[in-house]
Amino acid sequence: MRFRIIWTGKTRDTRLRALIEDYAERLSHFVRCEVVELKELGRSDKSGIDKDTRRISDALRPGAVTVLLDPDGVQWTSQQLAAQVQSWEGSGTKEVAFIVGGPNGLADDFKSKVTKRWSLSRLTLTHEMARVLLFEQLYRAYTIVHGLPYQK
Repeated sequence: MRFRIIWTGKTRDTRLRALIEDYAERLSHFVRCEVVELKELGRSDKSGIDKDTRRISDALRPGAVTVLLDPDGVQWTSQQLAAQVQSWEGSGTKEVAFIVGGPNGLADDFKSKVTKRWSLSRLTLTHEMARVLLFEQLYRAYTIVHGLPYQK
């Protein structure tokens, strides 16, 4: 199985970028992981949102399970995420694409087509912080699955 993490814009904060790289390295011991960083358009009007949505949609591979990080999505505990990871692996899923949209959001029709909508928190997070949290929680899920002490 492979994780493909798709987001718009660069992680500019060097400390957060270092954390992402650290968790990505840890995660690579369990699963192949690829980051697709799309250029940020910076337009907040409907045409900018539509272009961002189209570019993210174009970056998705056919047959991938798609998980949109969305404030209106379902919140999972770390144990529920670990169970979901096990389920994907057990069902022979080839790729799971995690999508972190831009600060202006994504088109509603795209949101309705994804496999799952996952809310990391009811709190408002910066997109850069959400990226760190995504990687940390994916790593934590694998430590739960494998019974490693990190999870505690």
